[in-house]
Amino acid sequence: MSATPCPCGRTTQKGQALSLDACCGLYHAGQPAPDAESLMRSRYAAFVRGNVPYLLTTWHSSQRPAELTLEAGAKWLGLEIKQHRMTGTDSAEVEFVARFRVGGRAVRQHERSRFVREEGRWFYVDGDVL
Repeated sequence: MSATPCPCGRTTQKGQALSLDACCGLYHAGQPAPDAESLMRSRYAAFVRGNVPYLLTTWHSSQRPAELTLEAGAKWLGLEIKQHRMTGTDSAEVEFVARFRVGGRAVRQHERSRFVREEGRWFYVDGDVL
């Protein structure tokens, strides 16, 4: 079990950072995320770790790109979940802010993402940049 802190920033009730293995690493290894927020967090962790196969697998087939190239040299700085709400029995929205630096430039991505659950698994569909 790795003590590497999970990049998504999730903490215990006592405010201690969860390890990658105890958090998003479970989903990267194949366990279904229990809700849209957990999937959002695990996708952020996958961006941080360069896990393109996971990102493509968790992207809904209706919107999934044929290939995905990550920004070279991006340094991910943090994730803040602003809101997570169910919009239906099998649909949800997650509003988040992800911060990173690329080429010495600070980037703040504020997005409201849409997710659907199919056959017990959550998928990222698309999002609106805010």
